[in-house]
Amino acid sequence: MATDVPAGFLTMVGFGLIGTGFAATRRAEFLAQDQRGRLVAVAGHTWAKVQQLTSTYPAVACGDWREVIAHPDVEVVIIAGVNTWHGEVATQALAQGKGVVVEYPLSLDYAEAKDLVNFARQKGLFLHVEHIELLSPIHQVLREVLPKLGKIQSGRSVNLVAQHPAPQKWTYHRDLFGFPFIAGLARVSRLLDLLGAVERVFCIFQMDGLMDGINKGYYRSCYASAQLHFTQGTLVELTYGKGEHIWENQRHFSLYGTQGGVIFNGDQGAWITPHQQQPLTLASRRGLFHQDMDNVLNHLLQGQPLYLPVEQSLEALRVATALQVSAQSGQAVTLRGWEPPGVT
Repeated sequence: MATDVPAGFLTMVGFGLIGTGFAATRRAEFLAQDQRGRLVAVAGHTWAKVQQLTSTYPAVACGDWREVIAHPDVEVVIIAGVNTWHGEVATQALAQGKGVVVEYPLSLDYAEAKDLVNFARQKGLFLHVEHIELLSPIHQVLREVLPKLGKIQSGRSVNLVAQHPAPQKWTYHRDLFGFPFIAGLARVSRLLDLLGAVERVFCIFQMDGLMDGINKGYYRSCYASAQLHFTQGTLVELTYGKGEHIWENQRHFSLYGTQGGVIFNGDQGAWITPHQQQPLTLASRRGLFHQDMDNVLNHLLQGQPLYLPVEQSLEALRVATALQVSAQSGQAVTLRGWEPPGVT
């Protein structure tokens, strides 16, 4: 049973892996190199990819994710597959006494995610939601520069991906991917980590080229634009778009304070003051999933703290859910004391 326990309780951890994409492969790669953990079993969305991954990183190939959870040597389940699976798989894993490492979001449904956090806490089970954006070089630089900017007044985060034609894969499926700011929770999580609590949000969202028939649920393009008003007075504009109706690739992040600003276009950054413009150098982004796994094993085997409390991810999900509610209603949502409909 994988629990939050005193250091020295475990000597090696058996992992089950659900997913075969980039993140899943990086985790399998880490376990192949680290003697503190062992990859036991793998399942995924496509059987051919499961077989390919287990031929490279030896493990039991499973045709269904339930087989991974049920495997007696699996102590911790890594969920790195289709977003819509996350909540159900985590629920089943925790119910069977297994620990869970899950790529954000914990669930596409906030109420389910809140129940999972409460259940894990009550049962003393290990639950970690990955947020490698907080480990990234750009975030470390932002944390270092932020106190030098004075009172932060405004900011902007833009992620646009032009794809012609749009690929027909799960990240372009309404139900499998989910609402963009929930599916891409890192964009909200980063802002909360830097700027604190959110007071009010407003969002618009559009999806184009939604298909029917055998391709039901797939779309060709989506675009979301939001405003986040933070309790400290900062206003941040958040933009996300991808697909055939996006005509440029853009990755931008900026914050502006009373004493200066910080601007990143892609990986090129600068700290700007009234008297100078200083380039900001970023280290390589490679190895972030390895860092996340190292943190997980250090926690399980040595009792070291995780870099992110699960409650912080849950709060980011609450804010992202408020953005979804705003987009659906056309009204701003005030966050103080707010819970999504149906949450108790």
